[in-house]
Formats: sequence, structure tokens, C-alpha cells
Amino acid sequence: MKMPWVFLHAIKDYYEMPWLMSRYPGLKATFNLSASLIEQLQLYREPLKYDAFLLLWISHPSDLSEAEREWLIKLCTSTQYETMVRPMERYVELYYQETFSDEELIDLAVLFLLSWCGNYLRIHNNQVKALFLKHQGYTQEDKNLLLESLSNFVQEILPFYANLQHQGVISVSTTPYFHPILPLLIDMENGSRANASTQLPVGAYSLLTDAREHIERSIALYESIFQCKPSGFWPAEGAVDEKSIALYREYGIKWIATDEAILHHTLHDDTPSLHYKPYNYDGVTVAFRDHGLSDLIGFEYRHMEGSNASSHFMEALHQIVLIEENPHVFVIVDGENAWEFFPNNGLDFFYGLYGALSKSSWCKTMTMDEVSREPNRMPLDHIAPGSWIHGTFDTWVGHREKNRAWELIFQTRRDVEQYGLSNEVSKEIQHHLLASECSDWFWWYGEDHYTEFSFEFDALFREHLIQIYRLMEKEIPSVLLVPIISDGGEKPSWQKPHTMISPSLEREKNTFFDWVGCGIVDETKGFSTMDRKRGPVDIIYYGFDDKLLYVAFEGDFKSFADVHIEVIIEETGKRIAIDPSALPKRLEFGVSRIHFNCNTSVHLRFELIQEKKRVQILPANGSLLIDLDENFITDWFI
Repeated sequence: MKMPWVFLHAIKDYYEMPWLMSRYPGLKATFNLSASLIEQLQLYREPLKYDAFLLLWISHPSDLSEAEREWLIKLCTSTQYETMVRPMERYVELYYQETFSDEELIDLAVLFLLSWCGNYLRIHNNQVKALFLKHQGYTQEDKNLLLESLSNFVQEILPFYANLQHQGVISVSTTPYFHPILPLLIDMENGSRANASTQLPVGAYSLLTDAREHIERSIALYESIFQCKPSGFWPAEGAVDEKSIALYREYGIKWIATDEAILHHTLHDDTPSLHYKPYNYDGVTVAFRDHGLSDLIGFEYRHMEGSNASSHFMEALHQIVLIEENPHVFVIVDGENAWEFFPNNGLDFFYGLYGALSKSSWCKTMTMDEVSREPNRMPLDHIAPGSWIHGTFDTWVGHREKNRAWELIFQTRRDVEQYGLSNEVSKEIQHHLLASECSDWFWWYGEDHYTEFSFEFDALFREHLIQIYRLMEKEIPSVLLVPIISDGGEKPSWQKPHTMISPSLEREKNTFFDWVGCGIVDETKGFSTMDRKRGPVDIIYYGFDDKLLYVAFEGDFKSFADVHIEVIIEETGKRIAIDPSALPKRLEFGVSRIHFNCNTSVHLRFELIQEKKRVQILPANGSLLIDLDENFITDWFI
């Protein structure tokens, strides 16, 4: 494993989520553990054998090459700043440094792992508590003890889930083995069935045997951990079609879950209340999640006080109960990625929510296993193909880069089928084929999602296919040695200013030179690994001179008349109300530098307000750091 995300979320989320819920008697929930997650958690019995990042992390900085130091620094400064870095004073000092002494790099490495430690560890783990109290001046011995303690903790996660399931507190479902988009594996035409304008890859054909193997391997792995077969599956990304559901039923799966968009496409109706009951398709119970309620937790509540957010959720839930008769409301959220954007990893929100649910007289929580045994499930005679993102498969097919990845898989698979291999080699080849079908590769291809590690993901994807040709002892096709992502195809989401600017805010922007050299933040590039609802702003332009900070928002404001803006200075908490100059598809305004109290740098957030309602918070990934003393000497250009 070259990326440490499983280990990081293991020490922050995977234990903490069921632990928080289990503290409230009577509460029930369902957790999904994908097969790849289960296997990687087991590998952390020997973390230094399987995790390339941790092997660098544990090394003394003096033993690292320059490239290894740069990679370590890149990872250790990738943490969400507002909620995970800012609370740690020493981490803030080091976060924006470009060069480090060995002692500083040890501090940075330790603080990075500490920032990912969840509330359970901060409360109960003595090693973690001691290092938090130490603040800085960490040693190699501190690193060794911390890694040993955290690795031991990771091994407690799966037994904890098994125990809670045995008690009936939770249900545990799983996902096809390498998290593939099963409907596309079985029949690529599903891409255009879900969206007629989606262009499909050339040379596609059914990989039904692979789809079966993904299911079979997941069931076998699940049995080895929980000593029983899974009764439910969360299809990867909620991706369903009739053929994949038939496969689930064939393997004894009682229930699956997906998004309400699938139900609306199935019934050709967008009535909000249609999904407030369990459905039965072909003998399989299907739960359709409430997209709005789920997204409130995933994307909106991180901007609210925990108690206010939990109260808002309970009120929204109560409104459904008042309107619907015996509703079944399915709230399904990503179990890991949202919480790093919440203060305290969501602890205050969960305390409020779980406390309210446990005391509620009108709301009962159930596991999906219990729901699947309910007698009155609404029948469906067909089901539309699609996923939880807009009810289509466009996140994984249709873009040039996504289709190219599929085409390489199909070509490699055809070469494998034409080549006779021994059983042992065939097993290794099949492993790499199944791994190449993982949905995550296609997520990061194209412009719809952004990560600074996109080139690394691209290399990892192609390496699976390259390894297949090595195992066959065949020449590696040159197309596999060329990145699918081109250098010119990926634009950074944040470009810093190159020079001072002094644009006019009194007239329509009609000259390139008004804002030339300004900073740019591209809000269309997601920072979360989840799709999110954005407001009207697509691009932020900003810059300054010796008197004013200048900001322009560009986007679609057709439905957002009479918006005003509040500028929040995070160093002081001060809020500045702004009525911007409204231009077609553009809002522009200036802020006097007097408001910044002569600070050399400031962290700013912007809130768009319409009729007392907050419609967008910018930037989406945290605050905008502006160095007001920047002299731009190294950035001159012609």
C-alpha cells in the first residue's frame, strides 16, 4: 500500500463511529465494510511490511533520500487545515514550511499522525494522550511507541464490529470485492441507458465472470471474519441494475441500498415521499436513501454548531413523520470522509444527534437486517440502472480519460484470454485484473474530481495492467507506459497571485488586464471524495494592492438575485457585510486592509447570503490564506 488512507481513517473513524453509537442504549445502525477495507485492516498486523508511507514515516529523516523527504512532507501537509491542523499550535508553525531540519521533520511526522487520531484514542489511549501533552520536541522513540500503539489499536476494529453485530446492535454489510461498478462490468450499455448522451468506451464486452468473482470473494472474506454470510450489500457507489440485483439474489443476498434518484428514474416521478418505505425487487429488499437528509450530514452540518445541526436534523426528520404514515427513512452517508471537516471529528454533532434519537418517543432506529424482514414492502417490477451520483454512471464512464482506462482493461483482458497460463500465475493475473476494475480509478480521471495525488493514482492503475504482462512474460504495450492524465489536462484548484492588482469595481469586466496576475480558486474541483452540492460560485478571483483586497466570484447567479456577502476574518472572528457590484455571471467587491489590523497574513471565509439563508460558503475546502506582505519578486512575468 503506497497511500496511508486506510490506516489514517482506521485511527480516526472506523472504530469511533460504532463506538459513539454503542454508547446510547437502544440505538441501532448498519455499517458497510468493503472487502478491500477488511483486507487492508488485517494487513496492519505488520504495518511496515505493507505500508510504504509508514515505512518512510518511521525512518529517521537522516536516512531518507531527498525524494523520500519530499514525499513524506507532501503527505504530512495534506491534512485538512481548519479542523485538524489549526488546533495544534506546533503543527501550524510547520505546516507552510518548505524546508525542514531533521528535528522539525520528526515533529511534523508525529503531529500528522496525532491530528488523525480520533476522539476515542485521545480519550483512552495513554500514548496518544502523552504525545498531545508534549506538544513538540518529539523523538524517534516517540514515533516507535506511537506506531506500535496505533497498529495494535487497528487490530481491535473488526472484532468490535463482530461483537456489536452478534449483540444485534448493528448490521454489517459488504461490497463487491474490489469496489467495482458492477452494472458497467456486466453490461457497459448501462452507461448510456442511465444517460443517453454518455459516450461509451470502444471494444467493451461483458465481464460477467469478473462480476461473479467480486461477489464470491467478498462473501468468502466476510465469512472468515464474522463466521456467517452477509445478508446485505451496499453496491459500490450505490450502482445498480436489474442484472446485478439478480446476481445478488443468486448468492443469497437479502437486501441492498442505493439512492432515491434510482427510484425516481424507475417510477418516472420525482415526488419526494416515494422512498419512505422499503421496496421489493425480484426478492431483494431495496432501500432508497434520502439524498437531502444524507447530504445535510455529509456536507452542510460541518458549518454549524453540533447541537444546532443535530436539532435541525431531528426537526427535518419529524416533518417527514408528521406527513407520512409509518415512514422508513434511510439516511446513508460516507463513514469516513465527512468528519475531518467537522470540529472535533463530529463529536459534538453525534452527541447531540444520538442523544436526541435515544430519547425520542416518535423515532425508532433499525438495522437493515431488521428492515429486510418487514412483511409490507412495496413491489417493483423493474428498476432503472444508475448510481447515487445523479442516477447515472457518468462519474465512472464517458470522459475521454475514464473511457481510455476502460479500453486498456478490455484490451488487457482479451490478451489474457488468448494466453495459456498455469493456475498459480492465473491467480496473480486475476488479482490484478479485478483490482484494475475498482471504481476509484475512474473517479479521479476526468475533470469532475480533483486530488493532488491524481498522477499517483494513474500510475497505480496502469501498474496493475503492466504487472499482468510481466506475469505473462509478454512485452508491455507502450500505451500502458504513457500516463492517461496529461500534464496539460489537469489544472490546479488554487493558483496564488503573481502580482498586485487594482481593478475597477464600477464597470463591467471588459479587459483582460483588470485582473491579470490575480489568485484563482476553482470551486468546481471537489476536495472531498464525495460529490457535493455547490452554490452558484464556480471560480474565486482575488488579489490586493496597498489599500484594498479585491475579490470576484464567477458563476451562475440567475436564481440568486439580491445576494450579499459576509467576509469572515478567522484570526479575529470579525464579520464584514458586503453588497457586491453585480455583473452578469460575476460579483465583485473590495475590502479595506484596515479590517485586517495590519496582520501580514489572514485566513478568510466568504458566505453568500440570500433572504437570510446561507447559500454557499467559500472556499469549500477551508479558509483562503492571503499573504498581504507578498512582494512577488520571484513571480515577475512578461
